[in-house]
Amino acid sequence: MNPLKAFAATLFTKDKHVKMNVNSIYDIKINSLSSKPIKLSDFKGKHLLFVNVASKCGFTPQYKALQELHETYKNKLQVIGVPCNQFGNQEPGKAEEIESFCEINYGVSFLITEKIYVKGKNQHPLYTWLTQKINNGKLDSSVKWNFQKYLVDPEGHLVDYYFSATSPLSSKITKHLK
Repeated sequence: MNPLKAFAATLFTKDKHVKMNVNSIYDIKINSLSSKPIKLSDFKGKHLLFVNVASKCGFTPQYKALQELHETYKNKLQVIGVPCNQFGNQEPGKAEEIESFCEINYGVSFLITEKIYVKGKNQHPLYTWLTQKINNGKLDSSVKWNFQKYLVDPEGHLVDYYFSATSPLSSKITKHLK
């Protein structure tokens, strides 16, 4: 390829992996389901488990196990549910509906964020960090379906991710919390 064509190709090729202008996951801004800012830095010293959740999914009963995990390891772990409607239109509700569903059906008391995009061109910065090695320093991944889980250690480093079928109470996750 001649140099001019190569240069033009770089101008028009969008690199999906771009280094974010943050020092750590703790610098990322996200709101709660009630639109209040969440300071992820408040959870330094604890593991963080981010889970993209949906109310109308076959994996929705995992809310119960997430709540149990939250209660069992509350001194070492913060579970954060992240509503997303990108997979099968399985989280169509508004904030109040999501909150009510979680409380009534599963007794959820862990933190739930605003509804966001976890993939694609409108991907929230939290998931840009979680899914891109250039930002998390560990690995690239893509969110495949609802209830995919991302574990971050107490110092803010990505530990690993777990597909939807992995129970929140799996030893793959809990071994890091013992």
